[in-house]
Amino acid sequence: MTTTASTSATSTAAAPAANARDLALAHYAARGVLEHVLARHGVTFQEQVTLRAALTSDTPLTPEDLLAQILGSLKADPSDIRATLDALLAKELLVADGAHLRPTEAGRELFAAIGAEVGPVSARIWGGIPAEDLAAAGRVLALVTERADAELAALTA
Repeated sequence: MTTTASTSATSTAAAPAANARDLALAHYAARGVLEHVLARHGVTFQEQVTLRAALTSDTPLTPEDLLAQILGSLKADPSDIRATLDALLAKELLVADGAHLRPTEAGRELFAAIGAEVGPVSARIWGGIPAEDLAAAGRVLALVTERADAELAALTA
C-alpha cells in the first residue's frame, strides 16, 4: 500500500505544469462530448448555453440581457447570438412574454433530457479527481478567465 501511495504522489508531483494548449485540449475534449449529445437532440452548443442562461436566471431576461450574458460567456459575435435567440424562438424552446424571453415547457424538457444524458458522462470525466486538485484548477481557471477577459477588452476598446 505504501508503495502505491508513494508512486501516486510521485507521479502527481512529476506532472508537467498546465499550459494554454493543455487548457484548450481539455476544453475541446469535454465540449466534443457535449456537442455529440447535443447533436442527437438537434441543438447547438450556443443554443444550449443560451437556453441554460434563460433557465437558470433568477428573473426573466430581455433579449438584450440574454445577448449580453451570452456575449460575456462565449465572446461570440452579437449577430450570431441574435440568430441563436431566433432559432430558440423558432424551435419553441423560448417564447417572448412581453419584453422578456422565457423558456417553454419544451425548452425545460429538452434541457432536462440533455442534463440526464450528460450527467453520467460528466461524472465519469470528473470523478475521482481530488477536491484539492479541483479547487486549485478552479482558482487557476478563474484567474486565466479574468486575465483573458481583460486582454480581450483592451483589444476591442
